[in-house]
Amino acid sequence: MPAPPSTRVRGQLAEEQAARFLEARGLLVVDRNVRAGGVELDLVGLVPAGVDDRVDTYVFVEVRSRGDDRAGTPEETVDSRKQARLRRGAAAWLVGRDLWETVAVRFDVVSVLTSDDSLAAEDDPREKAPRISWIPGAFEADRNP
Repeated sequence: MPAPPSTRVRGQLAEEQAARFLEARGLLVVDRNVRAGGVELDLVGLVPAGVDDRVDTYVFVEVRSRGDDRAGTPEETVDSRKQARLRRGAAAWLVGRDLWETVAVRFDVVSVLTSDDSLAAEDDPREKAPRISWIPGAFEADRNP
């Protein structure tokens, strides 16, 4: 039996799965794995201005993955310290694109649970499919770190 994927590889796969998941639900992914303000931003999405919204909304998505949830769910790892870092990175990203104070901002978390033992489910592809959870507005943009 092959070794399970490394944490880095699993993270990259989870980010790709999360991007496809979000795009299928209407979020336009405009940036991936970008560094801003000394922080890596997993995904940056855009919800264009529409009838109800007067400005574009940029969505900063933190993708978390685990092989199982025995030690807790992936989204539980986005603590206040991580949230502060993401706010700092998002601010730098927006300032670098002259978007600061011209767009709305939202912070989402996507959790991806994958089984490291995917060979055990060869007969049923649904068993191999990751469980993806999306939490729009997982934490506030304007909260002080």
